[in-house]
Amino acid sequence: ALTQELAKMKRVIQKRLTVSHDEWGKKLPNMDVPHETLLVLDAAQGRMALDSAQVWNKEIGLSGLILTKLDGSARGGSVVAVSRELNLPVKLIGVGEGIDDLRDFEPEAFVDGLLGIGKAGGKSSANEGALLNKRLVELRKDRDEATIAKKKQAVPAMATAGAASAAGELTFQEMDSSMPSPPQATSGQSKKPNRKKKKKKKGKR
Repeated sequence: ALTQELAKMKRVIQKRLTVSHDEWGKKLPNMDVPHETLLVLDAAQGRMALDSAQVWNKEIGLSGLILTKLDGSARGGSVVAVSRELNLPVKLIGVGEGIDDLRDFEPEAFVDGLLGIGKAGGKSSANEGALLNKRLVELRKDRDEATIAKKKQAVPAMATAGAASAAGELTFQEMDSSMPSPPQATSGQSKKPNRKKKKKKKGKR
């Protein structure tokens, strides 16, 4: 019901703010208005925020996002998924209840708040984000160097294992050739006579 009411409000605005008419003098809706359709997201919302945003973007058409209640413990990570999935910019954030608490969105400060670093994350050092980025670059470099070193060690080991297995196969073949073959029965071999003991019949006297 709320989505239908919002869609109706949009049609009324487009009709009232018309600037052109058709050939019969009928007003044509102004598709350039409203100039902004902003979705307000609660920082404490999770997956439900993305589901609601997808419906409203389909039915109404959104132009941006506002993230509120960032003055509490919630950090508003759900807005990242909404912005990525719908390709919408975050334009404003709310950090309180007053009109002055509605501020422009600063991506770097927001990310620092999510990670808990810098002044936005409650730390005293504003340069902590740059230091963390530098540390991550060093860790990635060490990881890549370790991976390359392992690959170089694996190649000689595989070659040695292959040579050993080949030598083992050669030894088994030589052993097989040196072993005498078992005797086989020939067709001309004589068979032992089948001797049956004949029982003497005792005659009656």
